[in-house]
Amino acid sequence: QVQLVESGGGLVQAGGSLRLSCAASGRTFSTVARAWFRQAPGKERQFVASISASGASTYYADSVKGRFTISRDNAKNTAYLQINSLKPEDTAVYYCAAGAVPVVTTTARRYDSWGQGTQVTVSS
Repeated sequence: QVQLVESGGGLVQAGGSLRLSCAASGRTFSTVARAWFRQAPGKERQFVASISASGASTYYADSVKGRFTISRDNAKNTAYLQINSLKPEDTAVYYCAAGAVPVVTTTARRYDSWGQGTQVTVSS
């Protein structure tokens, strides 16, 4: 059974940092892109960051560029999201995803495996 399991979320003060992890099991995802999306209460799920299969290419939403860093360790079948300088508007459930293609993409339907989400809450 294919599973993506996120961890590392929590409650932090504005300006703080968190490192989210997304551990995969059931198949290897080393040949496909990985990504993070987030969904705030009452809002649609939005793209945050994507990394190519090799890790050579990354792409970020404008709202997180310069503060968030996506990375991956294919040997561990795990993706990460380092989030710094957190703002209250970053509060959301963060979902990791694994795609069906090796290149970065911002489109949710290009990802065929999803985690259950981890809550990030930023207090002002």
